[in-house]
Amino acid sequence: MTSPRKQQISLADTPYYHCMTRCVRRAFLCGEDKHSGQSFEHRRGWIEDKLHFLTTVFAIEMCAYAVMSNHYHVVVFVDEDKAKQWSMNEVLERWHRLHKGTLLTQQYLNGDNLATPLVDMVNATAEIYRQRLMDISWFMREINEKVARQANQEDECKGRFWEARFKSQALLDETALVACMAYVDLNPVRANIADTPETSNHTSVKLRCEQAKASENTRHKANHKDNQTDNISNQPNTLMSFVGNPRENMPKGLPFDLTDYLQLMDITGRSIREDKHGFIEQSQPEILKRLNISAAHWLTITTEFRTQFHGAVGREAALTDFCEHQHFKRRQNLSHCNRLFA
Repeated sequence: MTSPRKQQISLADTPYYHCMTRCVRRAFLCGEDKHSGQSFEHRRGWIEDKLHFLTTVFAIEMCAYAVMSNHYHVVVFVDEDKAKQWSMNEVLERWHRLHKGTLLTQQYLNGDNLATPLVDMVNATAEIYRQRLMDISWFMREINEKVARQANQEDECKGRFWEARFKSQALLDETALVACMAYVDLNPVRANIADTPETSNHTSVKLRCEQAKASENTRHKANHKDNQTDNISNQPNTLMSFVGNPRENMPKGLPFDLTDYLQLMDITGRSIREDKHGFIEQSQPEILKRLNISAAHWLTITTEFRTQFHGAVGREAALTDFCEHQHFKRRQNLSHCNRLFA
């Protein structure tokens, strides 16, 4: 039985979540329909563009994403502190980039002279918008509703476009986070529609690779030495940055080194594509050594994440805390987490 969304999301335990939604029709969300010969490839761009746009509006950042033929994945970070720091004006301006708002919010932003009780009403409305702008359900709704309307109009039909509401998983620690990101980024390689991560269209890993190559070329032309600050600033603006391994005074971002992550994606992709599991053991990726994950377990995680884990994912201590806070009677996934993250 599916748990209510409020039981699947707990910002007190983790700001990281994996979301996935699937198309309901026989015709693909993207790609080519073999029955009709019609191509829907352009719809990938709808979703990808919408994802990047929404990260500039919501207090939600993308860690990884992959748009596939009949579904898409996105790993997100909910920045609750950022949303709470916004002024009332900033909240209203952000919401009005998505919707018209109310007559009062429009008048307030236009600079109209409103009575104090009306300003109080605007402030109350802004607080509702603030909560929505850090809500994963609203984030996914803005994507799915827009795409469904566009697809229905293009197909000249009505009715459901998506199979159901999106599925979500809490990622309770950095082990679960990097495992899920790798699972998402390697989707095209695993599905045999791309040979390498850097050639996987409509994925975050391709965007990161392209940005990394462009930054490297720029540094060579400028004869500039690489450093940690450059690595952070030269990453895609609409993706959450890698900020290096945990340390004191660590900035906000993914707690891994970008070079280590891209190397891990390349090695794992080769192992999956060529069925040579020894690639990982021979290379000894830095991230796997730090997180103490074996090569065999890593391949199982990155190829079977959705089948191995149903619900929150993390090591035993984090999973126990999450279940206690959410008042769950049993710790789902505990045996799989203990076995694969050991």
